[in-house]
Amino acid sequence: MVSNKQKVREDRCNHDTPTLPSQARLPINHCNLPAVILGSLTFHRHPAPLLIDGVLELHSDLFRRMHPCAQAQERADQFKDYMTVYFGLNAPDRIGLEARSRLPRPKADYLHMLRGWLFDSDGQEAAVLKGWVESRFGLLPRYHKGAIPDADAESYRVFMQERARGLYNTNALEAQLDLLYTYCQYELTRQYPDRSHIELFRGQNRVESQDLLWHKENRLILILNNLNSFTISRERADEFGDRVLKTDVPLARIFFFNGLLPGLLQGEDEYLVLGGVHELQICP
Repeated sequence: MVSNKQKVREDRCNHDTPTLPSQARLPINHCNLPAVILGSLTFHRHPAPLLIDGVLELHSDLFRRMHPCAQAQERADQFKDYMTVYFGLNAPDRIGLEARSRLPRPKADYLHMLRGWLFDSDGQEAAVLKGWVESRFGLLPRYHKGAIPDADAESYRVFMQERARGLYNTNALEAQLDLLYTYCQYELTRQYPDRSHIELFRGQNRVESQDLLWHKENRLILILNNLNSFTISRERADEFGDRVLKTDVPLARIFFFNGLLPGLLQGEDEYLVLGGVHELQICP
């Protein structure tokens, strides 16, 4: 049944031009497009490359090494080796992490964050990932252990506390995530050179309670959380909600997908997708 509030949204929202409201974004970020653009419906339909400041320039040697590699597995091996050496992931003492520290966290690296998300998308590691999205892309989290209506909410303070605890005594963790996203984008252009979108699915409960901008029949325009799980498997999505939504996700909004690092993570064809305004369809 359609609520009165939902009918108002249908009547008053121009579904051709929804942008990202100010309470869902920051005025500044660390990439080549502001959040008001990269989080908009126009970007969802007509995406452009997103470049985090300075990452390609700083790590140009890695991408030069990967360029002649014909196989995705070869490129993944190059990436993992580079991450281990550049960030000293196997030598915590070399990067100043002391074993006798009150909170020693030598294993709190990019892989630990990904595994944490797969285990609990509202956990401490997830707070770090959502905080990284906020910093780099200017997209504020909309949910973490509860709805976050704006940056003045108590739920936002709780989120920030978890984010800070997750980053404490780690080794350039957000810089590791910068490079992971940049590698993901590089790999997507190698695997899908002629595509701008990929069809993904998401299981969702209580669709009407989401940040709904427009709804008519089986079509929705939502503001999603700043980081979200999707899957390439329609059947898998059916296990995670009473409704299954599908959408053509811009490749530029994909932070990570399970095939990016074969054999390292046990997931179910999962894709981690940046938020903002998304246009979706309810599957029958």
